[in-house]
Amino acid sequence: MESESRDERISYPRVVEEIRIGPPYLTKYEKARIISARLFQLFLNAPPLVDPGKIGARNMYEIAREEVERGLLPVAVYRKAPEEAQSIPLKLLLKTGEKIVGKHH
Repeated sequence: MESESRDERISYPRVVEEIRIGPPYLTKYEKARIISARLFQLFLNAPPLVDPGKIGARNMYEIAREEVERGLLPVAVYRKAPEEAQSIPLKLLLKTGEKIVGKHH
């Protein structure tokens, strides 16, 4: 029996250009999870990606929410189905959601 390296056994989903799993937009649960992760980073003194003064942000939550809504964060949402998995970029979910649901869904 040949010994496999760890990299050969683990299969990561590729970042996709087409959404096949779940709704074609960012769900409220995914949005909340991304905002909370970014809020934690800001709490640990990560630099904001937007100018708080220009957006009128009064707290870190408003900064994190604005960064997510603008698609500034380099994150992907992982969705899994019985036969496949997808890693969907935040920008793609926001773009398709805007076409389907409108600007703010």
